Amino acid sequence: MPRVSLSAAAAEVAGRDPAFAALMERAGPIRLRAPRGDGYFGDLVSSVMYQQLAGAAAAAIHGRFLALFEEEGLSPEAVLAMPEERIRAAGVSRPKLASIRDLAARVADGTVPLEGISRLPDDEVVARLSVVRGIGRWTAEMFLIFTLRRLDVWPVDDLGVRSGFALIHGLARTPSARELEPEGDRFRPYRTVVAWYCWRAVHLSREEGRSPRRA
Repeated sequence: MPRVSLSAAAAEVAGRDPAFAALMERAGPIRLRAPRGDGYFGDLVSSVMYQQLAGAAAAAIHGRFLALFEEEGLSPEAVLAMPEERIRAAGVSRPKLASIRDLAARVADGTVPLEGISRLPDDEVVARLSVVRGIGRWTAEMFLIFTLRRLDVWPVDDLGVRSGFALIHGLARTPSARELEPEGDRFRPYRTVVAWYCWRAVHLSREEGRSPRRA
């Protein structure tokens, strides 16, 4: 199957749902952010860093963490060799440190091989990464979207996606993950585009002083 551009996928989504077409007029073209890390390992480390933290705080801690590896470069081996107290001094919490070290150990020993992961189906990527402490389905889905650039990821556990879908369609309440799951079927194989515009809907509502729908 030939690779479809983001703009072509967005046009397909707009043609299937007038509410998304209207949002796209306001929000502009889809632009996936660039990966934050250096390679797959670095991207996964950054995903752990950004979990449950505001962007500015996460960026500051992530920057101090990366500075520890300026000379030798960030790698699983370098993380495992770095004294834990130095990583903690950079502002990394104990749970995040445990996750990063577990990821490093599993990549280093081959339990979670990253080489060739881009060739795996989405579900296999999620299954492979979810064995790592602190990396669940949501983190794996963000890796699929922003690192591997997969077009058909539907992260219904993400509150922003559910809230945005409610805003776009004028729903009285935010749907649950179970309720939203089947709503994505009509957008296959471009559900990543739908998720991205759901996030944009929430951002636009905040800029305009509107509140996302209640759950």
